[in-house]
Amino acid sequence: MRELKLLTRKELKELKSIVKQQWDADFNFDYAVLKNKDNDIFIANKELFNIDFSKLRIDSFGMYFGQLKNNQLRLSVEGAQLIGPYAKKNIIELSFREMRDFFHGLDVDKEKTADGFVILKHNNDFIGCSRFKENKLLNFIPKARRVKAAD
Repeated sequence: MRELKLLTRKELKELKSIVKQQWDADFNFDYAVLKNKDNDIFIANKELFNIDFSKLRIDSFGMYFGQLKNNQLRLSVEGAQLIGPYAKKNIIELSFREMRDFFHGLDVDKEKTADGFVILKHNNDFIGCSRFKENKLLNFIPKARRVKAAD
């Protein structure tokens, strides 16, 4: 694996500390956790490493979990779904209309009630991660994953 690096115990401890600091979540990374040169974090089943990948050039492996930048973690949708049930802070509840706008790729107007990256929730579903900027929740959903259907 030329492009991906398996996190050391120290790096994994730092990642757990960031998750704890941002969301007060005690998440047990019982996975192989990898990072690429762009600081994208991936998690995978540990048993996959029984396969010899030495002759392959691998850019991503497992599930995209989030991106580490400036000692902050921006979670993917799947990362938010994993961390969300353990999070005790920085969770923002969205109405149905706000959720719909978010899935359409729009920034959502919201009064700031938390700091940094937040996990978005609608009813019992964790739907993504966002960041406040000027009383707006910034949308990080990739264009390919946005809902395009008309209402």
